[in-house]
Amino acid sequence: MIEVQIGEILLELGILFLATVALGGLLHRIRIPAIIAALLVAMAAHYTPLGERLLSAELYGMFTFLAQLGVLFLLFFIGVQIDFVELRSMGRDILWLTVFATGLPFVFGVLAMLGMGYGWGVALVIGMTRMPTAEAVIVPILDEFGLIRTRVGRFIVGAGTLDDVLEVALVAIVSVWIAEDATAAGAVDLWGKLWPILAGLAGLLTLAVLSYRWILPLLARWTPRDARGLVMISLLTMLLFGGLSEQAELGMVLGAILSGIVMRPTFQKIGIQGDQAIQTFRQMSYGFLGIVFFFWVGMSADLAGLAESPLLALLLFLAASAGKIGGTLLMVPMKKMSFREALTTGVGLDARLTTEIVVAQILYSAKLIDLELFTALIAASSVSTLLIPLWFTLLARRWGHELHGEPAGLGDENVA
Repeated sequence: MIEVQIGEILLELGILFLATVALGGLLHRIRIPAIIAALLVAMAAHYTPLGERLLSAELYGMFTFLAQLGVLFLLFFIGVQIDFVELRSMGRDILWLTVFATGLPFVFGVLAMLGMGYGWGVALVIGMTRMPTAEAVIVPILDEFGLIRTRVGRFIVGAGTLDDVLEVALVAIVSVWIAEDATAAGAVDLWGKLWPILAGLAGLLTLAVLSYRWILPLLARWTPRDARGLVMISLLTMLLFGGLSEQAELGMVLGAILSGIVMRPTFQKIGIQGDQAIQTFRQMSYGFLGIVFFFWVGMSADLAGLAESPLLALLLFLAASAGKIGGTLLMVPMKKMSFREALTTGVGLDARLTTEIVVAQILYSAKLIDLELFTALIAASSVSTLLIPLWFTLLARRWGHELHGEPAGLGDENVA
Protein backbone atom coordinates (compact mmCIF):
# COMPACT_ATOMS: atom_id res chain seq x y z
CA MET A 1 0.00 0.00 0.00
CA ILE A 2 2.80 2.43 0.89
CA GLU A 3 4.40 1.87 -2.54
CA VAL A 4 1.16 2.92 -4.21
CA GLN A 5 1.00 6.09 -2.09
CA ILE A 6 4.64 6.97 -2.85
CA GLY A 7 4.05 6.47 -6.55
CA GLU A 8 0.91 8.60 -6.38
CA ILE A 9 2.51 11.52 -4.55
CA LEU A 10 5.50 11.49 -6.90
CA LEU A 11 3.19 11.59 -9.92
CA GLU A 12 1.07 14.41 -8.49
CA LEU A 13 4.13 16.44 -7.51
CA GLY A 14 5.43 15.89 -11.04
CA ILE A 15 2.24 17.39 -12.47
CA LEU A 16 2.56 20.40 -10.14
CA PHE A 17 6.20 20.88 -11.16
CA LEU A 18 5.20 20.75 -14.84
CA ALA A 19 2.61 23.49 -14.33
CA THR A 20 5.09 25.50 -12.25
CA VAL A 21 7.78 25.34 -14.93
CA ALA A 22 5.27 26.54 -17.54
CA LEU A 23 3.93 29.40 -15.42
CA GLY A 24 7.36 30.23 -13.95
CA GLY A 25 8.78 30.85 -17.42
CA LEU A 26 6.00 33.34 -18.08
CA LEU A 27 6.41 35.11 -14.74
CA HIS A 28 10.18 35.33 -15.20
CA ARG A 29 9.60 37.38 -18.35
CA ILE A 30 7.77 40.01 -16.31
CA ARG A 31 10.42 39.90 -13.55
CA ILE A 32 8.37 38.06 -10.95
CA PRO A 33 10.28 35.28 -9.11
CA ALA A 34 9.46 31.87 -10.49
CA ILE A 35 8.92 30.54 -6.95
CA ILE A 36 5.66 32.56 -6.89
CA ALA A 37 4.47 30.25 -9.70
CA ALA A 38 4.52 27.32 -7.26
CA LEU A 39 2.25 29.24 -4.88
CA LEU A 40 -0.24 30.19 -7.60
CA VAL A 41 -0.27 26.70 -9.17
CA ALA A 42 -0.96 25.06 -5.80
CA MET A 43 -3.72 27.54 -4.92
CA ALA A 44 -5.45 26.70 -8.21
CA ALA A 45 -4.86 22.95 -7.77
CA HIS A 46 -6.44 23.08 -4.30
CA TYR A 47 -9.88 23.00 -5.93
CA THR A 48 -9.11 20.09 -8.30
CA PRO A 49 -9.08 16.31 -7.72
CA LEU A 50 -5.27 16.51 -7.59
CA GLY A 51 -5.44 18.93 -4.67
CA GLU A 52 -8.08 16.91 -2.88
CA ARG A 53 -5.88 13.81 -3.14
CA LEU A 54 -2.73 15.57 -1.86
CA LEU A 55 -4.74 16.88 1.11
CA SER A 56 -6.22 13.45 1.85
CA ALA A 57 -5.25 11.54 5.00
CA GLU A 58 -3.22 9.00 2.99
CA LEU A 59 -0.90 11.51 1.32
CA TYR A 60 -0.97 14.63 3.49
CA GLY A 61 1.57 13.31 6.01
CA MET A 62 4.21 12.64 3.32
CA PHE A 63 3.38 15.93 1.61
CA THR A 64 3.79 17.87 4.86
CA PHE A 65 7.08 16.12 5.69
CA LEU A 66 8.58 17.12 2.35
CA ALA A 67 7.29 20.67 2.84
CA GLN A 68 8.87 20.91 6.30
CA LEU A 69 12.17 19.67 4.88
CA GLY A 70 11.81 22.53 2.40
CA VAL A 71 11.50 25.01 5.27
CA LEU A 72 14.57 23.50 6.91
CA PHE A 73 16.71 23.80 3.76
CA LEU A 74 15.41 27.27 2.83
CA LEU A 75 16.01 28.81 6.22
CA PHE A 76 19.36 27.10 6.71
CA PHE A 77 20.47 28.63 3.41
CA ILE A 78 19.12 32.03 4.51
CA GLY A 79 20.88 31.71 7.88
CA VAL A 80 24.22 31.07 6.14
CA GLN A 81 23.87 34.46 4.44
CA ILE A 82 23.25 36.33 7.69
CA ASP A 83 26.23 38.11 9.20
CA PHE A 84 25.73 37.67 12.95
CA VAL A 85 27.92 40.68 13.76
CA GLU A 86 25.83 42.96 11.52
CA LEU A 87 22.60 41.49 12.88
CA ARG A 88 23.74 42.06 16.45
CA SER A 89 24.65 45.67 15.64
CA MET A 90 20.98 46.21 14.67
CA GLY A 91 19.71 44.39 17.76
CA ARG A 92 18.06 47.37 19.45
CA ASP A 93 16.32 48.48 16.24
CA ILE A 94 15.10 44.94 15.57
CA LEU A 95 13.74 44.76 19.13
CA TRP A 96 11.83 48.04 18.65
CA LEU A 97 10.48 46.81 15.34
CA THR A 98 9.30 43.55 16.90
CA VAL A 99 7.48 45.46 19.66
CA PHE A 100 5.75 47.78 17.21
CA ALA A 101 4.99 45.14 14.56
CA THR A 102 3.44 42.76 17.10
CA GLY A 103 1.84 45.22 19.53
CA LEU A 104 -0.19 47.17 16.98
CA PRO A 105 -1.69 44.10 15.23
CA PHE A 106 -2.64 42.75 18.67
CA VAL A 107 -4.48 45.95 19.59
CA PHE A 108 -6.23 46.15 16.21
CA GLY A 109 -7.24 42.49 16.42
CA VAL A 110 -8.71 42.89 19.91
CA LEU A 111 -10.66 46.00 18.85
CA ALA A 112 -11.98 44.24 15.75
CA MET A 113 -13.27 41.31 17.82
CA LEU A 114 -14.84 43.55 20.45
CA GLY A 115 -16.45 45.62 17.69
CA MET A 116 -18.00 42.45 16.24
CA GLY A 117 -19.54 41.59 19.61
CA TYR A 118 -17.13 38.92 20.87
CA GLY A 119 -16.08 38.74 24.52
CA TRP A 120 -12.73 39.78 25.97
CA GLY A 121 -11.38 36.22 26.23
CA VAL A 122 -11.86 35.46 22.53
CA ALA A 123 -10.79 39.00 21.56
CA LEU A 124 -7.47 38.73 23.40
CA VAL A 125 -6.57 35.34 21.89
CA ILE A 126 -7.64 36.31 18.36
CA GLY A 127 -5.68 39.56 18.81
CA MET A 128 -2.60 37.47 19.52
CA THR A 129 -3.10 35.53 16.27
CA ARG A 130 -2.57 38.83 14.41
CA MET A 131 0.98 39.12 15.81
CA PRO A 132 3.21 36.35 14.33
CA THR A 133 5.04 36.43 10.99
CA ALA A 134 5.53 33.46 8.66
CA GLU A 135 8.98 34.57 7.51
CA ALA A 136 9.52 31.27 5.70
CA VAL A 137 7.06 32.52 3.04
CA ILE A 138 8.95 35.79 2.43
CA VAL A 139 12.64 34.92 2.77
CA PRO A 140 12.85 33.00 -0.53
CA ILE A 141 11.55 36.11 -2.31
CA LEU A 142 14.07 38.23 -0.40
CA ASP A 143 16.80 35.97 -1.65
CA GLU A 144 15.46 36.00 -5.23
CA PHE A 145 15.88 39.78 -5.25
CA GLY A 146 19.24 39.70 -3.46
CA LEU A 147 17.82 41.51 -0.40
CA ILE A 148 18.84 39.12 2.38
CA ARG A 149 21.98 41.10 3.28
CA THR A 150 20.28 44.48 3.09
CA ARG A 151 18.75 46.29 6.06
CA VAL A 152 15.28 45.18 4.91
CA GLY A 153 16.39 41.54 4.86
CA ARG A 154 18.02 41.75 8.29
CA PHE A 155 14.95 43.48 9.76
CA ILE A 156 12.54 40.85 8.38
CA VAL A 157 14.66 37.87 9.41
CA GLY A 158 15.53 39.35 12.82
CA ALA A 159 12.01 40.46 13.78
CA GLY A 160 10.45 37.34 12.25
CA THR A 161 12.73 35.09 14.29
CA LEU A 162 12.01 36.98 17.51
CA ASP A 163 8.27 36.70 17.10
CA ASP A 164 8.59 32.93 16.68
CA VAL A 165 8.82 32.94 20.47
CA LEU A 166 5.44 34.70 20.52
CA GLU A 167 3.97 31.92 18.40
CA VAL A 168 5.11 29.37 20.97
CA ALA A 169 3.64 31.42 23.82
CA LEU A 170 0.36 31.85 21.91
CA VAL A 171 -0.16 28.14 21.37
CA ALA A 172 0.77 27.45 25.02
CA ILE A 173 -1.70 30.04 26.32
CA VAL A 174 -4.51 28.71 24.15
CA SER A 175 -3.79 25.14 25.25
CA VAL A 176 -3.92 26.14 28.92
CA TRP A 177 -7.05 28.21 28.40
CA ILE A 178 -8.80 25.19 26.96
CA ALA A 179 -7.54 22.81 29.64
CA GLU A 180 -8.23 25.03 32.65
CA ASP A 181 -10.69 27.60 33.84
CA ALA A 182 -9.37 31.13 34.27
CA THR A 183 -8.26 30.55 37.86
CA ALA A 184 -5.07 30.82 39.85
CA ALA A 185 -4.48 27.13 39.19
CA GLY A 186 -4.64 27.87 35.46
CA ALA A 187 -1.93 30.50 35.89
CA VAL A 188 0.31 27.97 37.60
CA ASP A 189 -0.30 25.52 34.77
CA LEU A 190 0.58 28.20 32.23
CA TRP A 191 3.95 28.68 33.88
CA GLY A 192 4.35 24.91 33.98
CA LYS A 193 3.77 24.86 30.24
CA LEU A 194 6.09 27.76 29.48
CA TRP A 195 9.15 27.04 31.62
CA PRO A 196 10.26 23.92 29.66
CA ILE A 197 9.99 25.98 26.47
CA LEU A 198 12.14 28.76 27.95
CA ALA A 199 14.63 26.16 29.17
CA GLY A 200 14.70 24.66 25.69
CA LEU A 201 15.35 28.11 24.19
CA ALA A 202 18.23 28.70 26.60
CA GLY A 203 19.69 25.29 25.79
CA LEU A 204 19.40 25.85 22.03
CA LEU A 205 21.12 29.24 22.25
CA THR A 206 23.87 27.74 24.42
CA LEU A 207 24.43 24.99 21.86
CA ALA A 208 24.55 27.64 19.11
CA VAL A 209 27.28 29.58 20.91
CA LEU A 210 29.32 26.43 21.58
CA SER A 211 28.93 25.29 17.98
CA TYR A 212 29.83 28.71 16.60
CA ARG A 213 33.02 29.00 18.67
CA TRP A 214 34.35 25.45 19.12
CA ILE A 215 32.35 22.45 17.93
CA LEU A 216 32.01 23.27 14.23
CA PRO A 217 35.61 24.47 13.76
CA LEU A 218 36.74 21.17 15.33
CA LEU A 219 34.49 19.13 13.01
CA ALA A 220 35.73 21.10 10.00
CA ARG A 221 39.33 20.17 10.85
CA TRP A 222 38.39 16.50 11.38
CA THR A 223 36.53 15.95 8.08
CA PRO A 224 37.92 16.34 4.53
CA ARG A 225 38.19 20.00 3.53
CA ASP A 226 36.03 19.72 0.44
CA ALA A 227 32.44 20.53 -0.57
CA ARG A 228 31.18 17.03 0.21
CA GLY A 229 32.57 17.13 3.74
CA LEU A 230 31.02 20.57 4.31
CA VAL A 231 27.64 19.37 3.07
CA MET A 232 27.78 16.47 5.56
CA ILE A 233 28.63 18.80 8.46
CA SER A 234 25.90 21.19 7.34
CA LEU A 235 23.28 18.44 7.18
CA LEU A 236 24.32 17.26 10.65
CA THR A 237 24.02 20.81 12.04
CA MET A 238 20.76 21.60 10.24
CA LEU A 239 19.00 18.39 11.27
CA LEU A 240 20.29 18.56 14.84
CA PHE A 241 19.25 22.17 15.41
CA GLY A 242 15.94 21.72 13.58
CA GLY A 243 15.11 18.57 15.53
CA LEU A 244 16.09 20.00 18.93
CA SER A 245 14.15 23.19 18.26
CA GLU A 246 11.07 21.18 17.31
CA GLN A 247 11.43 18.89 20.32
CA ALA A 248 11.67 21.94 22.60
CA GLU A 249 8.37 23.16 21.05
CA LEU A 250 10.13 26.24 19.67
CA GLY A 251 9.32 25.38 16.07
CA MET A 252 11.72 24.29 13.37
CA VAL A 253 12.16 27.81 11.94
CA LEU A 254 14.31 29.07 14.80
CA GLY A 255 16.58 26.02 14.73
CA ALA A 256 16.97 26.17 10.93
CA ILE A 257 18.04 29.83 10.91
CA LEU A 258 20.38 29.32 13.88
CA SER A 259 22.05 26.35 12.19
CA GLY A 260 22.82 28.45 9.11
CA ILE A 261 24.19 31.33 11.20
CA VAL A 262 26.57 29.09 13.15
CA MET A 263 27.76 27.37 9.95
CA ARG A 264 28.59 30.64 8.16
CA PRO A 265 32.17 31.06 9.55
CA THR A 266 33.02 27.48 8.58
CA PHE A 267 31.92 28.07 4.98
CA GLN A 268 33.92 31.29 4.85
CA LYS A 269 37.13 29.70 6.12
CA ILE A 270 37.09 26.89 3.55
CA GLY A 271 36.94 29.25 0.56
CA ILE A 272 35.89 27.96 -2.85
CA GLN A 273 34.77 24.59 -1.46
CA GLY A 274 32.53 26.49 0.94
CA ASP A 275 30.97 28.36 -1.98
CA GLN A 276 30.34 25.05 -3.76
CA ALA A 277 28.63 23.61 -0.67
CA ILE A 278 26.45 26.71 -0.34
CA GLN A 279 25.40 26.38 -3.98
CA THR A 280 24.43 22.76 -3.32
CA PHE A 281 21.99 23.89 -0.65
CA ARG A 282 20.73 26.71 -2.86
CA GLN A 283 19.90 24.31 -5.69
CA MET A 284 18.20 21.84 -3.35
CA SER A 285 16.21 24.65 -1.76
CA TYR A 286 15.07 26.50 -4.85
CA GLY A 287 15.08 23.62 -7.30
CA PHE A 288 13.11 21.07 -5.29
CA LEU A 289 12.30 21.22 -1.57
CA GLY A 290 11.52 24.95 -1.43
CA ILE A 291 9.14 24.51 -4.36
CA VAL A 292 7.37 21.69 -2.51
CA PHE A 293 7.03 24.00 0.51
CA PHE A 294 5.33 26.63 -1.64
CA PHE A 295 3.03 23.90 -3.02
CA TRP A 296 2.10 23.11 0.58
CA VAL A 297 1.53 26.80 1.38
CA GLY A 298 -0.72 27.20 -1.66
CA MET A 299 -2.65 24.03 -0.84
CA SER A 300 -3.19 25.31 2.71
CA ALA A 301 -5.00 28.39 1.40
CA ASP A 302 -8.76 28.20 1.00
CA LEU A 303 -10.46 31.34 -0.30
CA ALA A 304 -13.92 29.72 -0.25
CA GLY A 305 -14.47 30.91 3.32
CA LEU A 306 -14.21 34.51 2.15
CA ALA A 307 -17.66 34.26 0.60
CA GLU A 308 -19.16 32.91 3.83
CA SER A 309 -17.87 35.58 6.27
CA PRO A 310 -16.50 38.40 4.10
CA LEU A 311 -16.74 41.26 6.62
CA LEU A 312 -15.21 39.34 9.52
CA ALA A 313 -12.44 37.88 7.32
CA LEU A 314 -11.67 41.33 5.92
CA LEU A 315 -11.49 42.85 9.42
CA LEU A 316 -9.10 40.12 10.59
CA PHE A 317 -6.91 40.58 7.51
CA LEU A 318 -6.86 44.37 7.87
CA ALA A 319 -6.17 44.22 11.61
CA ALA A 320 -2.97 42.28 10.98
CA SER A 321 -1.93 44.15 7.82
CA ALA A 322 -2.61 47.65 9.16
CA GLY A 323 -0.88 46.71 12.41
CA LYS A 324 2.22 45.19 10.80
CA ILE A 325 2.67 47.96 8.25
CA GLY A 326 1.63 50.74 10.63
CA GLY A 327 3.90 49.44 13.37
CA THR A 328 6.84 49.28 10.98
CA LEU A 329 6.16 52.79 9.68
CA LEU A 330 6.59 54.04 13.28
CA MET A 331 10.30 53.39 12.72
CA VAL A 332 10.39 56.22 10.13
CA PRO A 333 9.89 59.19 12.53
CA MET A 334 12.37 57.50 14.85
CA LYS A 335 14.87 57.76 11.95
CA LYS A 336 15.55 54.04 12.10
CA MET A 337 14.29 53.32 8.57
CA SER A 338 13.42 55.19 5.40
CA PHE A 339 9.80 55.15 4.23
CA ARG A 340 10.55 52.66 1.45
CA GLU A 341 12.47 50.37 3.79
CA ALA A 342 9.65 50.54 6.34
CA LEU A 343 6.84 49.84 3.86
CA THR A 344 8.70 46.94 2.24
CA THR A 345 9.63 45.50 5.64
CA GLY A 346 6.08 45.93 6.95
CA VAL A 347 4.61 44.06 3.99
CA GLY A 348 7.20 41.30 4.42
CA LEU A 349 6.36 40.93 8.11
CA ASP A 350 2.66 40.67 7.22
CA ALA A 351 3.13 37.15 5.80
CA ARG A 352 1.06 34.74 7.87
CA LEU A 353 0.17 31.09 7.62
CA THR A 354 0.29 28.32 10.18
CA THR A 355 -0.08 29.78 13.67
CA GLU A 356 -3.50 31.36 13.26
CA ILE A 357 -4.80 28.22 11.51
CA VAL A 358 -3.50 25.98 14.31
CA VAL A 359 -4.96 28.23 17.01
CA ALA A 360 -8.27 28.51 15.13
CA GLN A 361 -8.50 24.73 14.86
CA ILE A 362 -7.75 24.29 18.59
CA LEU A 363 -10.35 26.88 19.62
CA TYR A 364 -13.02 25.57 17.25
CA SER A 365 -12.49 21.95 18.30
CA ALA A 366 -12.92 23.04 21.92
CA LYS A 367 -16.13 24.96 20.95
CA LEU A 368 -14.65 28.24 22.21
CA ILE A 369 -15.26 30.02 18.89
CA ASP A 370 -18.14 29.61 16.45
CA LEU A 371 -18.02 28.35 12.87
CA GLU A 372 -18.25 31.88 11.44
CA LEU A 373 -15.12 33.07 13.27
CA PHE A 374 -13.24 29.86 12.46
CA THR A 375 -14.07 30.22 8.76
CA ALA A 376 -13.10 33.90 8.80
CA LEU A 377 -9.70 33.13 10.37
CA ILE A 378 -8.93 30.55 7.67
CA ALA A 379 -10.11 32.94 4.95
CA ALA A 380 -8.02 35.85 6.31
CA SER A 381 -4.93 33.64 6.38
CA SER A 382 -5.64 32.52 2.82
CA VAL A 383 -6.00 36.10 1.57
CA SER A 384 -2.66 36.92 3.17
CA THR A 385 -1.08 33.84 1.56
CA LEU A 386 -2.17 35.09 -1.87
CA LEU A 387 -1.68 38.86 -1.62
CA ILE A 388 1.37 39.45 0.58
CA PRO A 389 3.99 37.57 -1.52
CA LEU A 390 2.71 39.30 -4.66
CA TRP A 391 2.69 42.75 -3.02
CA PHE A 392 6.15 42.21 -1.57
CA THR A 393 7.42 41.10 -4.99
CA LEU A 394 6.09 44.27 -6.62
CA LEU A 395 7.73 46.50 -3.97
CA ALA A 396 11.05 44.65 -4.25
CA ARG A 397 10.90 44.97 -8.03
CA ARG A 398 10.06 48.68 -7.91
CA TRP A 399 12.45 49.77 -5.16
CA GLY A 400 15.10 47.04 -5.35
CA HIS A 401 17.96 49.39 -6.33
CA GLU A 402 17.16 51.86 -3.54
CA LEU A 403 16.84 49.04 -0.98
CA HIS A 404 20.28 47.82 -2.06
CA GLY A 405 21.60 51.34 -1.61
CA GLU A 406 22.51 51.42 -5.31
CA PRO A 407 21.64 54.01 -7.93
CA ALA A 408 18.95 53.05 -10.44
CA GLY A 409 20.28 51.00 -13.34
CA LEU A 410 22.85 49.04 -11.32
CA GLY A 411 22.69 45.61 -9.71
CA ASP A 412 20.29 44.00 -12.16
CA GLU A 413 21.98 40.68 -11.59
CA ASN A 414 20.40 40.58 -8.14
CA VAL A 415 16.87 40.70 -9.48
CA ALA A 416 15.24 37.48 -10.55
